Amino acid sequence: MTFAPEDTKATNMPGMTGMAKAYERWVNSKGGLNGHKLRVLTCNEKNTPTGAADCARKAVAEKAVAVIGSYSQHGRAFMAPLEAEGIPFIGGYGVSSEEFQSPLSYPVNGGQSVLIAGAGHQLGRACDQVALVRPDTIAGDTLPVLLNAGLRANKMADAADIRAAEDSADFGPQAREALTHTSGTGKEKEKEKGCVTAVLGERTETFFDAFRRTDAQRKKPQISSVLGSVSQSLVDRTGGKESPFEGAYLTSWYPVSSDPVWEPMRKVVTDFAFGDDGVDPDDSGAQTTWIAYTVFSEVLKRFKEDEDVTARMVKRSLNEAQPIRTGGLTPDLSWRYQDMRAVAGFPRIVNGRVTFQIVQAGRVVAQPGEQPLDMTPTLEQAPRTA
Repeated sequence: MTFAPEDTKATNMPGMTGMAKAYERWVNSKGGLNGHKLRVLTCNEKNTPTGAADCARKAVAEKAVAVIGSYSQHGRAFMAPLEAEGIPFIGGYGVSSEEFQSPLSYPVNGGQSVLIAGAGHQLGRACDQVALVRPDTIAGDTLPVLLNAGLRANKMADAADIRAAEDSADFGPQAREALTHTSGTGKEKEKEKGCVTAVLGERTETFFDAFRRTDAQRKKPQISSVLGSVSQSLVDRTGGKESPFEGAYLTSWYPVSSDPVWEPMRKVVTDFAFGDDGVDPDDSGAQTTWIAYTVFSEVLKRFKEDEDVTARMVKRSLNEAQPIRTGGLTPDLSWRYQDMRAVAGFPRIVNGRVTFQIVQAGRVVAQPGEQPLDMTPTLEQAPRTA
């Protein structure tokens, strides 16, 4: 099963379920996975605890052998039913802390935590003052701690923490507050470079639109976000080279979407996602689902051909797995005890890598002079957040 929120007032991730169905069609056109036909169930998680729990219960009722490449910030709601039935959760998007705590979760990225710490590292090298605009939710409460961990690693002061309702349509007050924090008064302050980072999912565009209108004096602080809140399709939709996101800093888990390592996924989307406009190969949700199914496929190759594929057997194989390759999209992945990290609240992070990107001439490209960085050591120094 793959579940993700669709048709909600906040974050929507239809590309994840769409990618799962495209993967199903592609795999079955080649004869299935290790001799088994792949059947993918999808479920609308609705961005609610009830929706997340309903999807997990559906996975249990349908005897799913794994939940793969899914999105939900309601970890408590969906992990408990899966744990009770021993169903592994492979390659979640990484927005709930339970994904990095449950022994049945097998994350493929470092989740929101490494992205935000990475954003702190990126901004700590370019800014004098930073303001963070983030959702006023339980998941959002961890973001300032993580961003500040990245800033402190570069000897920077903590960011101003500005909260916003997750489904707000008016970010004027937050825009004014962010501008105040990043454009202080006095001659010395005027020379300082202010940076504003917003992590608001689909509402990030709405915030920066309000911010641009608020910045009447054209002070133009450096803006930044994380992939998932800003994507290539958003830059295209908001004007390409003329987009308000031109020059924005971004952090991601994966190589830039123009990298040749994504070609196999692009071909599957072109050939098997027909009629589904929601599947965008530049979208980090669809990319995560692709990587999660790649992991599942690699695990099944280790089964004997006549061996039954059950949730328990998949879990055992994942726990014992020698490192799994994802074609260069992530470091090799494995979830054995010795692979776990000493990150408070996130012990199951096995891939803390982030890449640094920038919007140049309307394209999201790798930030010149910045190599991918493992944020795990930074997170190990951070105060406990979960």
